[in-house]
Amino acid sequence: MDISDKIKELRKKTGLSQSKFSAKFGIPVRTLQQWEQGISAPPEYLVRMMAYILQLEERGGENEQEE
Repeated sequence: MDISDKIKELRKKTGLSQSKFSAKFGIPVRTLQQWEQGISAPPEYLVRMMAYILQLEERGGENEQEE
């Protein structure tokens, strides 16, 4: 799986549109589109950081549901 597939998979897991995903992470929509199309690629650390943030948010949501 290349980096463009990883970024696309992350966004689809969130269920967010490109514009909402971009806004969440402060990325221009056009940049995200280029990443997803494989025109350009984000640094690997950025994709890992985004995945980590989403994972933390997911865990936070689980904790709130348990209360």
